[in-house]
Amino acid sequence: MTELTAAWERTDRIFGFVEEEALLARPIPLRQPFLFYVGHLPAFAWNHLGRGALGLPSFAPELDALFEAGIDPPDDADPPRQDDAAVWPPLGRVLAFRDRVRSELGAALGDPAVAEIVPMVLEHELMHQETLLYMLQQLPAAAKRPPAEPAAVPESSAVSPARKRVRVSAGPAHLGAGPGGFCWDNERPENDVHTDAFEIDALPVTHREFREFASAGGYTVPRLWTEDAWRWIQQRGRVMPHGWRVAGNDWSVATLFGEVPFDDAALWPASVSHCEAQAFAAWRGARLPSEAEFHRAAFATPDGGLRAHPWGDAAPAPEHANLGLARFRPTPAGSHPLGASAFGVHELVGNGWEWTSTRFRPFPGFRPMERYRGYSANFFDERHFVLLGGSWATDLRLVRRSFRNWFQPHYPYVFTKFRCAYSDR
Repeated sequence: MTELTAAWERTDRIFGFVEEEALLARPIPLRQPFLFYVGHLPAFAWNHLGRGALGLPSFAPELDALFEAGIDPPDDADPPRQDDAAVWPPLGRVLAFRDRVRSELGAALGDPAVAEIVPMVLEHELMHQETLLYMLQQLPAAAKRPPAEPAAVPESSAVSPARKRVRVSAGPAHLGAGPGGFCWDNERPENDVHTDAFEIDALPVTHREFREFASAGGYTVPRLWTEDAWRWIQQRGRVMPHGWRVAGNDWSVATLFGEVPFDDAALWPASVSHCEAQAFAAWRGARLPSEAEFHRAAFATPDGGLRAHPWGDAAPAPEHANLGLARFRPTPAGSHPLGASAFGVHELVGNGWEWTSTRFRPFPGFRPMERYRGYSANFFDERHFVLLGGSWATDLRLVRRSFRNWFQPHYPYVFTKFRCAYSDR
């Protein structure tokens, strides 16, 4: 079985978590309904592999166009005012389209003409699997079909490291990817960025710590927020992170298939929007690390070396990080001490995409992908921020040093985490 056909099977399992009548739901109002993604994934594969690389005639041009591209409206825009379900074809037709695409492409996956395109289609599928999962988390429980938990992965028996700051010496951060192998256009070209010495928290901020910020009135202090963020939390009436709920004295936190008592999630990394992470850091007298600082803390070594992963060059394994849907939820911060970087910073990869202070911009010498020119360039708008490292739902294929994710500052749905950084004194 090829990696792509295996990915198709996992996509189908994820859609199987959604009750059929909920496929037209928009659990995140500013995103398309689930049904769109049932069609979008095969349409993307067909448009780039079938029609694109192989030049095959289209058998459903109207679906090729309907499902060609998703949407990314401003994260403070008003959601659609009316149900637009009527624009979507019946589920049976979309599934028939998906199955024919897979059938037509299945025999061609070994064709040399598509060898350079298959990795792009594969990674697009894998990234959308995580999108579907954070959309799924927003659905009411009655609209979900919870699966059996994945095979149990034993928790580390090692004692979690103490919360402390780690000093990272001045030196280069190596960003980007060199020639050879598939990478997205925003990952190239490789470049070194000098970083001054700084301090960084050895562990990401936990729910328990973020609750201290919320309980201390952090959402009511304008100086902690940017002007844009303050306007947003006022408009939305935010007093705590999305996914938290308070009923009397009982606090709870949302997970993929239901809520858990706050105490059960207290030591998980706090999953919040960029502007909330930034406000917390300001409250602490700190800031978010830059993309270059993250890279230096994660992949550089004090003696001038460079690692493929924080823990070294070995491929990601369960003892290193919470990745690849080994579980359906985060683990307590610091649960994977064998994943620490050479500087002693923990959990830089896995458990949640890590926010940085860096706006999503091209590296010097950027060239858009020939077959997908808008993939990155459409988002170089000064509104998106870089996230790094991957979450518990991120496929292992995407866990590479150069991979960059990006989202808008008020978007609260992604499986994220963050930590504080401090300029060296």
